[in-house]
Amino acid sequence: MADLLMPFQFPFMQNAMLIVALIAPAAAMLSAFLVLKGWSLMGDATSHAVLPGVVLAYLAGIPLIIGAFLAGLVCALGTGFIKDNSRIKQDTVLGVVFSGMFGLGIVIYTQIETTLHLDHILFGNMLGVGGEELWTAGLISGGVALILGLKWRDFLAESFDPIQAKMIGLPVAWLHYGLLAILSATIVAMLSSVGIILSVAYLIAPGAIAFLLTRRFAAMLGVAVGVALVAGLTGIYASFWIDAAPAPTIVLIMTGMFLIALAWRRLRENRATATG
Repeated sequence: MADLLMPFQFPFMQNAMLIVALIAPAAAMLSAFLVLKGWSLMGDATSHAVLPGVVLAYLAGIPLIIGAFLAGLVCALGTGFIKDNSRIKQDTVLGVVFSGMFGLGIVIYTQIETTLHLDHILFGNMLGVGGEELWTAGLISGGVALILGLKWRDFLAESFDPIQAKMIGLPVAWLHYGLLAILSATIVAMLSSVGIILSVAYLIAPGAIAFLLTRRFAAMLGVAVGVALVAGLTGIYASFWIDAAPAPTIVLIMTGMFLIALAWRRLRENRATATG
């Protein structure tokens, strides 16, 4: 038993598990909305788009999270504006915008001398987070979770039928662009732990798994949070024993959970068809 509890004795493991517990609820709840709205690529695009903001913030001497948030917000709002004012479909706009901003970030990074490690930005540094990162992640994630928890019915109505939501008096434009701002803020909260690339998994997998397992959106939110917490804490614990990076281990566990949920959903549908 003492050996099984050994990972919990190390401060860096305690901090890693704590930051996962902080970011998981907000990211999981947001992932449910992204999956429902078909915005999974939006999370991917925004997470990649924060790179130039991080590098420019470093050059300007301001907190990196400010640059990341502004860059993510510009990407999200710009993508939405282009989609609403052109004939180009959203997936095409996302592909152009996120690849362009990610490329811009890489070019700027290679032209400067810096102690900023690109690997930490891209893949995170979950085992190296400290008090500042914990406070940042906790405050942002707590705010996001609170907003989504209080206004989930309004966001749900806008996601299903924006026209009907407008007819019943909901501020559709504020809900639409507000969700984009929340997306950018959530990515900033995850920046120091899971990094830019692997944050995509947290913004898609929990919602996708919950979508396969539930039929009601309220239950979907709860299941998504449970999936994010279980995968995150289990992944960190397992990474200690297999000597692997925590973030990729978490992503692999989420992938396995998705495949299991997909198989379960398929089996259930086959049984319903056979008995029907």
